[in-house]
Amino acid sequence: MANVLVVDDEPNILLSLEFLMSQAGLTVTTAANGETALQKIAEAAPDLLLLDISLPGISGFEVLEQLRRDESERHLPVIMLTAHGREVEREKGFALGADDYVTKPFSTQQLVEKVKALLVERAT
Repeated sequence: MANVLVVDDEPNILLSLEFLMSQAGLTVTTAANGETALQKIAEAAPDLLLLDISLPGISGFEVLEQLRRDESERHLPVIMLTAHGREVEREKGFALGADDYVTKPFSTQQLVEKVKALLVERAT
């Protein structure tokens, strides 16, 4: 079973994404900030990362940048999941190496489909 790490500083969003991904048959771990996310990635190597941009301390962009510089985590699939929907932010996310970019509010069904498609793509 694939393991998804959900990183968001809003407890309600974290809980609902944890429930949503669990219902989709995925193992879920969570982190409420960038530092904890990097620590959990180093410890448990998730199969995919759902990453908010606005996090206390290290931002989601900075987390993504660090992952792409790290040879062992360079290929970790990352979906940016954020309220920042401006084109410049979207472009920055893709330029830093995000695999997809989803703005809040989002369709839960579409998010699950994107997560599963990316996991299948990376497994083949």
